[in-house]
Amino acid sequence: MGVVRRHRWDVTPAEARRIQEDLRTYWIGEDAFGEIRTVAGLDAAFVLVESQALRKGRGKPLPYKATSWAALREANRAIGCVVMYRFPEMEEIERTYAVLPLEFPYVPGLLSFREIPVLLQALRKLQALPDLLFCDGQGYAHPRRLGLASHLGVVLDRPSIGCAKSLLIGAHKPLPAKAGSWTPLLDEKAGNERIGAVLRTRNGVRPIYVSQGHRVSLESAIRLTLAVTDGFRIPRPTRDADHFAGELKRKILQGQSSEN
Repeated sequence: MGVVRRHRWDVTPAEARRIQEDLRTYWIGEDAFGEIRTVAGLDAAFVLVESQALRKGRGKPLPYKATSWAALREANRAIGCVVMYRFPEMEEIERTYAVLPLEFPYVPGLLSFREIPVLLQALRKLQALPDLLFCDGQGYAHPRRLGLASHLGVVLDRPSIGCAKSLLIGAHKPLPAKAGSWTPLLDEKAGNERIGAVLRTRNGVRPIYVSQGHRVSLESAIRLTLAVTDGFRIPRPTRDADHFAGELKRKILQGQSSEN
């Protein structure tokens, strides 16, 4: 699989933020893709046994390098799932998964460092990479403009779209109740920069938050998200990947599934 921009994953939160800032310089926010024949939904789940916080000593936190991750690597797992379809028919053609030790703590704004390593492992098992990636998470709508969808898209230099269930940053005007309606998501702290869209995928249900991942304009991200939406709130690719990850998590907890 062609990882175009490699970087380390075993880093401190401060180093992770610097990596995001560097990768952001490679981000493309306009359409830079050819014919889309295949799309895929990606999602991750976690089997958590030990604490996900940075371990603390008495009084002050220990330096990051002094924290012991041995127990976390033994106990905690990340499950990465990919479901691939023929587009626009949305006929499923392949699904893969991977399970890896979970080595990065929960830090808001750095979730891509928890999820992308296992998602890359799952993508490597596909016969061929899809033309477009739908990620269950943010893209450009991120404090450093490099959420999961943008991070993965830039690393692979692959068109990607972020379809998040909840709001991370930004504000928006009221949204009409009709399916297909959308309104810009604006970052008021950055001069009302348009960072994504609040999209109604089904009449009267809560919206989702769509943002550019990489090599896709916001208008195309909205259009393509609606093209893979099939009457449910969550678009089919990320919904199926989420269900797949949940099934695997249950099987792993019950000792019924291999981690290979």
